[in-house]
This record gives sequence, C-alpha cells and structure tokens, in this order.
Amino acid sequence: MAISIEHYLVLSAILFLIGAFGVITRRNILIVLMCLELMLNAANLAFVGFSRALDDMTGHIFMIMSLTVAAAEVAVGLALVVAIYKHRETLNIDVLKLLKG
Repeated sequence: MAISIEHYLVLSAILFLIGAFGVITRRNILIVLMCLELMLNAANLAFVGFSRALDDMTGHIFMIMSLTVAAAEVAVGLALVVAIYKHRETLNIDVLKLLKG
C-alpha cells in the first residue's frame, strides 16, 4: 500500500487539532508551549507531504527553515518561562494575567 498525500494531510490535521485543543484547554504554560510546537510540526508534516506529492524540494526547505525558527522560539520561550517561574513561582496562565498591569 502506497502512502498518498491524503495520509500525510490527515495525520497533519489530527496533530494540529490535538495541539490546538491543548493550547485552548491547558493552564500550564509549558504544556501550552509543547502544544504550539505540535502545531508547528503538523504544519511541517504538511509541507513535506506536499513536497513529496509534487516531487519538489521546496517543502523540505520550508520545513528546515521552520524547524530552525521553532528551535529559536523554544529557547526564548523557555527563558521566559524560567524568568516567570522565578518571579511568580507558578506556571499557571491564570495567575500570569496579573502581569498585565
């Protein structure tokens, strides 16, 4: 059985929905960041699926660039999480709303 683009896109959509559900429902900022990464990886999977279906390497290049940006985003995000935890001693998003004003 050959793996077609539909398989890639269905898996990508499922991963994206799981990530979106986690971002919406979770209250721990680390879990929210992991769900955002899951959503980015779902988009990367769609890039690779389209790249494979069209026999073009452009999707792979976009995926590599996206992974590079995601790695930088994780480094900055984790630094912010550590700073917030040192200041507030919690990672609950509801408590962090106090930082607005």
